[in-house]
Amino acid sequence: MANNHNSKNLDSIFEALVSKHRREIIYLLGLQPHSISQLASIRRLSLPAIHKHINILLNAKLITRKKVGRTSFLAIKRDSLNIIQNWIAQFHPYWGNNKETLVNYKKWLKGGENK
Repeated sequence: MANNHNSKNLDSIFEALVSKHRREIIYLLGLQPHSISQLASIRRLSLPAIHKHINILLNAKLITRKKVGRTSFLAIKRDSLNIIQNWIAQFHPYWGNNKETLVNYKKWLKGGENK
């Protein structure tokens, strides 16, 4: 399998998306930018809790922060989501339905279609 992706970046992205709260934050930011306090209110999390999730998402480079006056706004970084999308897309040529995948693997184990 060709690996055109930096595995360290990919690992940090997947690790960041383990949490349901962080996936929901990514979903909300995919719709529109939000302030940190808006996200805390929507997710019903305390400010320290939302900051913990935001820092993990920032470290994974999934979101970006811009300060306007005294308010920090967050937005999604689409480039990082493209990394995941491209990693998954590399498997598409091999995908069929589940039965086709197993049939193809069985043929490969037997040494090809002619056997």
